[in-house]
Amino acid sequence: VQGTGGSSAVSKCSAAARGYIQDRFLQLLVGRRRRRAPLVHRGYYIRARAVGHCVQDFLLKTRSHPRTQIVSLGAGFDSLYFRLKDVGLLHHTVVYEVDFPNVACQKATLIKRTKELSALVGDTGGEGLGVITFSGEDYKLLGVDLSELSELERALEEAGLDNEIPTLFIAEVVLTYMENSRSDALIQWAAEHFSRACFLLYEQMHPEDPFGRVMQQHFRQMNSALNSLARYPDCEAQQMRFFEKGWTECSVMDMNEFFTCCTPEDEQQRMQALEPFDEYEEWHLKCSHYFVLTASKGMEPSWTPLLSNMTVPHCDGPVRTAGSITAAACPMHSEVSGLRRYGHHSVLIKPNVILTTGGFGEEDGHHCRMRNFHVLIKHAGYWKAGYVKKENPDKRWDERLYHTVSCLSNSLALVVGGRTSPSSAGLGMLWLKFPETCNASEPDDITVELVSLQPAAEPAALRWRHSTTEVIFKGEKYLFLYGGRSATEPVLGDWCFLHTQELSCIVIPVEGPVPESRHSHSACSWKGGVLIAGGLGAAEQPLGSVFFLRELEHGFQWQTVETHPPPSPRYSHTAHVHDGKLLLVGGVWFHSPSVPGITVIDLITGLCLDYTINVERLEWPLMLHNHSSVFLPNEKELLLIGGGGNCFSFGTHLNLEPVSLSLSNILASH
Repeated sequence: VQGTGGSSAVSKCSAAARGYIQDRFLQLLVGRRRRRAPLVHRGYYIRARAVGHCVQDFLLKTRSHPRTQIVSLGAGFDSLYFRLKDVGLLHHTVVYEVDFPNVACQKATLIKRTKELSALVGDTGGEGLGVITFSGEDYKLLGVDLSELSELERALEEAGLDNEIPTLFIAEVVLTYMENSRSDALIQWAAEHFSRACFLLYEQMHPEDPFGRVMQQHFRQMNSALNSLARYPDCEAQQMRFFEKGWTECSVMDMNEFFTCCTPEDEQQRMQALEPFDEYEEWHLKCSHYFVLTASKGMEPSWTPLLSNMTVPHCDGPVRTAGSITAAACPMHSEVSGLRRYGHHSVLIKPNVILTTGGFGEEDGHHCRMRNFHVLIKHAGYWKAGYVKKENPDKRWDERLYHTVSCLSNSLALVVGGRTSPSSAGLGMLWLKFPETCNASEPDDITVELVSLQPAAEPAALRWRHSTTEVIFKGEKYLFLYGGRSATEPVLGDWCFLHTQELSCIVIPVEGPVPESRHSHSACSWKGGVLIAGGLGAAEQPLGSVFFLRELEHGFQWQTVETHPPPSPRYSHTAHVHDGKLLLVGGVWFHSPSVPGITVIDLITGLCLDYTINVERLEWPLMLHNHSSVFLPNEKELLLIGGGGNCFSFGTHLNLEPVSLSLSNILASH
């Protein structure tokens, strides 16, 4: 448990060094410098932002009181006291920090040794005594095990804590490491013994969905299990816990809601622009698995820092479902790990032959951008898997992620866009050629030739997380290239019609209201036009809109597809059209109690139904984002390939094998 405190201090330090949080004291307290990933920086940014927001609100609301106090439980090497003191916010507030005796001793020694820190606290004269490892006029550092409540109470009393004045307790990912009976007792003790008290809790939740299972596993492996989760799995349970333990006011929100509602727009934009970033799914999943809670009693006026100043619809209402679909591992005849990847693309190149290219995943036992092409062939009811022979392996594939592959004939496919790293420019276009006739029954029968294009493309192709969809205009085939993002533009709303013969952009008039810019949306061919659904918009907010680009005599027209109820905003999903129905598969949304399954939209009536995916038959967590899917219309079977991602600092999760869903029931019932 102490190790988690040290590693989180190093992460906060790295986030401060990159400008996410303003904190010049962390470096003095932590010492070691390690550069963390942008995703980790964002995670610690939102944590610091939430805690800072609530602490400042407490100090603001109580400034008319002659004296107030803050008790930081499990404070570790946190710099809160020094930051508040430095900006003059502690005129009449004493800060008490509590942690394990050896952590408190280490911190006390650091403060004494570091001029800049000891000068802020003021000269204490004399060493710390007993459990009080350091004592200044407005700062007391206590070495006590929080789970020993009577010792904690005695130490705080000895250090001068007053139970009649406004007191803020802070527990930032601390209580969950204690046994529930002990953390509950601590919450109840704070409510009962202090006449005017506030409590600030920041912690994990949602243990049972795929991301939650990976998160729990990580903490178990670190020997620091999250004990609160089983009894208090969500916001509602935590809120009830505080009411039952004697608090009269309590509000709670997950970090997606906190970021959207309690972080000013200009601050959101500042943070989003700090580093090249392309892990939106994991950022939103991380935020939906952490909450901030504030509780109070005896406070006049009442303390409610989490009332948002925006009327954003509350995202935690359950999604009504029409039924469930059972997921089963694909019947396979050969075992190849090459499909453990995400950010790839899978396409049906011939009946029963699926080609998968690119992405990031597992190759030869380590994680990397994928060089190998992979093929799945269905033969006599079973799938065979294998790597594809490249005719010219020296040709540049560029190991791309988030590209598209469009089959233009039974021997030719066009690769468009994609990226290597999010800070480099998008990649251009590439032909893939395969033998025209091919009764392939073995993966070895498939060969692919890579043909570079000179020049490598229209500039329009230099993007990723876009869509490329076949449309027909005046009897000619075009690829409609839409949306996405680039190294310089975090979200694109433009499009181009790529003539499939010349591979040049042709101007075709488009009328109607233009959809807002988006990436990570879905696009399907339908009636000669394109259906665009969902995606991530300009403010990194999921979109719920569905548009149809309809063919007219002289061009195309954007039309809004009205559905009832409207589909939940989502992105990073896949989609298919079958028999007048649009199927949206998986993705990421902000309804944290559940993960997206399959949404069926009837394009004639507008009826929109959600189905959950039943994963009881799978022995591993199924993460349905950054996956690919292929629909086999004859069997009404949906194949889910790959998917997963880098789960914050909890490790990378890759779906272990392709999964099959039979959709015959839900397609028949419409």
